[in-house]
Amino acid sequence: MDATWLKMSIPDRMVYAVERVRERMQRATSALEAAGVPYAVAGGNAVAVWVATIDEAAVRNTQDVDILLRREDLDAVEQALKPHGFIRRKVAGIEMFLDGAEAKPRDAVRIFLSGEPIHAAGNIPDVSESVMLQDKRILKLDSIVQMALMTYKLDDQVDLRDMLDVGLIDQSWTARLPEELAARLQLLIDTPDG
Repeated sequence: MDATWLKMSIPDRMVYAVERVRERMQRATSALEAAGVPYAVAGGNAVAVWVATIDEAAVRNTQDVDILLRREDLDAVEQALKPHGFIRRKVAGIEMFLDGAEAKPRDAVRIFLSGEPIHAAGNIPDVSESVMLQDKRILKLDSIVQMALMTYKLDDQVDLRDMLDVGLIDQSWTARLPEELAARLQLLIDTPDG
């Protein structure tokens, strides 16, 4: 912790922490845009952007910056991000770009590689399955939903519940999903209180 952090009040620390995640995402996506490297923001930040299109008050903060890239672009990504303070590392088998030499894995841009397996349920979508929203390439809604249903960790379930709550997704989505993923979504629909 730096001296500035220690002097902040708890509410100021909370705001600062949220701003750092957003700034990290902005710095990374701006660098990738400038370098012409295809990417797509995924995970909680992508969900937040989609939820904000319906109800800004329903947006949930996330500590993660998740970005989809193609494996063949990793070296170009490293060259694009390095001047902006990011350091490439592989931690617990996950490619990431730490936000500075002293950063922890929590303070990183986590990379998901397009087209590669994500659990037994399927593959990570391609970066081309994205749209431009808020000056960033954001994973398309159907791809976010499928990815969250494939990984289905607690934070993915929370993201899915947020999308259900604002009406981005609903019962009709189960018909367009593979059976296993449809069953997971149906469970969330049937148990709205968790």
